[in-house]
Amino acid sequence: MERSLYRALADALARSKAMVFMSGPRQAGKTTLAKAVAKGYSASLYVNWDIREDRARLLKNPSFFTAVDHPSAEAPLIVLDEIHKYRRWKNYLKGIYDAHADRYRFLVLGSGRLNMFQRGGDSLAGRYFMFSVWPFTIAELMNRRRSIEDLRRDPLDAPPPDDRGGRLWKQLGERSGFPEPFLADTPEVYRRWSSSYHQQLIREDIRDATDLKRLDDLEALSLLLPSKAGSPLSIESLARDIEVSFKTVQAWMETLERFYLCFRLRPWFHKIARGLKKQAKLYLYDYPQIESPAVRFENMVAVELWRAVSHWNEWGWGVYDLCYIRNKDGQEVDFLITERRRPWLLIEAKEADTEAAPALRKFQERLKIPALQLVNRPGVSRRDRRGDMEISVRTASDWLSGLP
Repeated sequence: MERSLYRALADALARSKAMVFMSGPRQAGKTTLAKAVAKGYSASLYVNWDIREDRARLLKNPSFFTAVDHPSAEAPLIVLDEIHKYRRWKNYLKGIYDAHADRYRFLVLGSGRLNMFQRGGDSLAGRYFMFSVWPFTIAELMNRRRSIEDLRRDPLDAPPPDDRGGRLWKQLGERSGFPEPFLADTPEVYRRWSSSYHQQLIREDIRDATDLKRLDDLEALSLLLPSKAGSPLSIESLARDIEVSFKTVQAWMETLERFYLCFRLRPWFHKIARGLKKQAKLYLYDYPQIESPAVRFENMVAVELWRAVSHWNEWGWGVYDLCYIRNKDGQEVDFLITERRRPWLLIEAKEADTEAAPALRKFQERLKIPALQLVNRPGVSRRDRRGDMEISVRTASDWLSGLP
């Protein structure tokens, strides 16, 4: 997989900043992508903190990379992988940036740790741009190259149906979008990979990056999350289930989010009568472990939308966010995309129901914005206008494959 769109994003950011952070879930393909990006430079150097020889060179001479021969006028690219495992990594990056930003480009890879430094310690503010590398999504796999301007003109429109999209969507649902299981031949590979992935994430990455001691309880919490996906998450309930304090579970959930095990969407309550204001909805990056087909489908849609708004923000196309709507009467719309904190598009995910959900119509009438219902059935394409408002019901893989 070339992952050309990610390479284009990395190149675009590097033209503006000498240091770029590449973050994302473990095993999402960051190292492979970084090496592909490096091939576009006349001179480059890949350094991995986990490689003993690389670690020794860095500790002996922090500017060891200046020995890289670069015959052209182009600045060499220095790729620093797993550098966050170095105890003084923030000071190190700040130092080499300040000393060498005029002559070198730096690509720094990591997962949860790259997001954690902003909470304290030495600041790298103004010295870097960050972008996320995601597991495969239907938009990347189909590579429709639709522009954000096209989407803004008509957010309910979709590319023409394509049988390949349906097959890829089914494969994502069975094996996730993580490259190793997705590209494997059998679902059995996914099950072995998923079990190992979660254990390594908690017992290696999180253990090494935090002071957490109760890893068994943290692992127990992670095992409960698939049954909580797609619903407003109650921290109190989780605390009772694993018999720890509210504050402990709250801190653990933040850690699991920072290390890309899960993400939560806040409720949108402005202009919504009796709208919920606190409980966020939970979703997983590794969604095939969710047993309910309807919840798994909703989670797949959530990942596609979360990837989209994250990249739109990283490209500088606008200020977007993804929320959901639910009132105290239990009426809910799964997703709301906002632009500059204003409602822009309502989206409901339904496994098979091709009739627009009553709650979708209700909240559309309140917010006066386009509404879309995505279904997990092929060949669905219908638009229904009532006055000035329009609702579209579309096959999920068709519409999502066109997300910029």
